[in-house]
Amino acid sequence: MSETRIAKAPPTRLLVARHGQSEWNALGRWQGHADPPLSDEGMRQAADAGIRLGTFDAVWASDLQRASLTAQIIAELLGIGPVLIDPRLRETDVGPWQGLTHAEVEQGWPGLLADRRRPEGFEPYDTAATRMLAAFGDIAAANPGGEVLIISHGGAIRAVRQLLGARNERMPNLGASWFLVQHGQVIAGDLVSLIDAEPTGMAL
Repeated sequence: MSETRIAKAPPTRLLVARHGQSEWNALGRWQGHADPPLSDEGMRQAADAGIRLGTFDAVWASDLQRASLTAQIIAELLGIGPVLIDPRLRETDVGPWQGLTHAEVEQGWPGLLADRRRPEGFEPYDTAATRMLAAFGDIAAANPGGEVLIISHGGAIRAVRQLLGARNERMPNLGASWFLVQHGQVIAGDLVSLIDAEPTGMAL
């Protein structure tokens, strides 16, 4: 596991999960900062996760409704609240790809996906990871020595793991990564699934 420096704080464990399936996930559309709602399946997934999870000291979420509603469903089942919101936990801004399917992206920007390149206006992954890490530091400082559930977005979580040099894999809805904030450092931990489900809708 790799690490990066933030601010000194007692050890805090963060379980950072991707939201439940959104309506655009079901359609295979890139989302970024767009705000489509959860699908019925996404709400079911959130409830399933809430039943499986243990308790946490706090629940935080992105301000985008697919994340905040996932967090609210889980928090209600766990008896924790209110859900605390931080816009820095948003998905990576995908710029001109927002709302497009992979086929539409390939038509408009031939070869970029295959080459792992991104268009002008797409938020750099390091930038997304840096704002996420700043949020992690503040959340850990508010919960020293605690265990916190964070509902965020697959692309942003992967950006953090990539910046930390950790194994970077596609995340299904309600897939999650552990992070430890300790002695001023963030350490990327194991990837886990909060539900028993196949990946649904991999677009950001």
